[in-house]
Amino acid sequence: MVRATEYRITMPVSLEEYRIGQTYMRSRMQMENTRGSEGVEVRASHPFADDRMGHGHFAHVVYHFHSKAPAWLRALAPHGALCLEEQNWNAYPHSKTGMLIAHPSTCHSLNSSLALTQSPLPLSLLPFPCPCQCPYFTKFTITIESMHVADRGDSENALGLDEAQLKQRKVERLDIASHDRDMWSRLIAKSGIDPSKVTLTKTNRGPLTPGWQSTCEPVMTAYKMVTVDAPYWGFGKRLELLVLAGERALFLEAHRKCFGWMDEWCELTMEDVRRIEKENIEAMRKNLALNNKVAPDEFNEDELRPEVDGSLDDADSSGTELADSPKGKGKAAEGKEIAV
Repeated sequence: MVRATEYRITMPVSLEEYRIGQTYMRSRMQMENTRGSEGVEVRASHPFADDRMGHGHFAHVVYHFHSKAPAWLRALAPHGALCLEEQNWNAYPHSKTGMLIAHPSTCHSLNSSLALTQSPLPLSLLPFPCPCQCPYFTKFTITIESMHVADRGDSENALGLDEAQLKQRKVERLDIASHDRDMWSRLIAKSGIDPSKVTLTKTNRGPLTPGWQSTCEPVMTAYKMVTVDAPYWGFGKRLELLVLAGERALFLEAHRKCFGWMDEWCELTMEDVRRIEKENIEAMRKNLALNNKVAPDEFNEDELRPEVDGSLDDADSSGTELADSPKGKGKAAEGKEIAV
């Protein structure tokens, strides 16, 4: 059964501030989640052009997360089989992401021809076909479509869904100042950032008190439609609910960090953030190559070249804290959690 939930995350920032903040947050979280033989591997990152989305940035990312998966899921797949392949088309304020579980032999090869492709698969193929898909999960797919709007989360169809999609979706508004106590929140929310108590000195924002979503200025909302399909008898429903719960907790934690780290990124430009991003990508590749005992490829400069319309700046997935540097100079640091 296909399950679809539209999460609405309101933030006390402008659209342009959010673009910079979420790019910084994503890169830093990826670094936090990369240590040992597991973590985040960015295999490609370059501009794209699409008839529907226009110009933006494409990223091909692999999440190595076997030890982070629940025990019951690890029991269903051999060691090394739990690698999540992600392809993301980001034409901010609009983005689309396709994810699937990949074959272990491809996940542990930093020299894959697929890894260095300069041509992203067309958006019409989402969920994308992949020759390296894990044979244990060939039918399992996750797609995330995001739209960022300068409103308070009251747009009824920000993503332009058709009638069938509107009927299928479930809508849930997330409050970054809330105090969730579900299992996934306890597992993922380890930063200790509480927007209801944080005061940001450089921007004079916070703490976020009850009712802040109706009164704050500036304001914007990230609309994120997560669609999961795991048509497996016996555990498919459990897997779908697991993914939705994990994404919900990840969205909350990522946006709490985006807010809590604002004093670190509020004076950065997109050029600054892209430089940090590039340094982090190289550091993560070297870390994974060292711990998996393979030689890292030199990242082609063209794959990381700057562009006008986007970068690795959508918080659909996760990452790691940059040492204690106030502006995140790209130093590798140890991390904690990986999103499913």
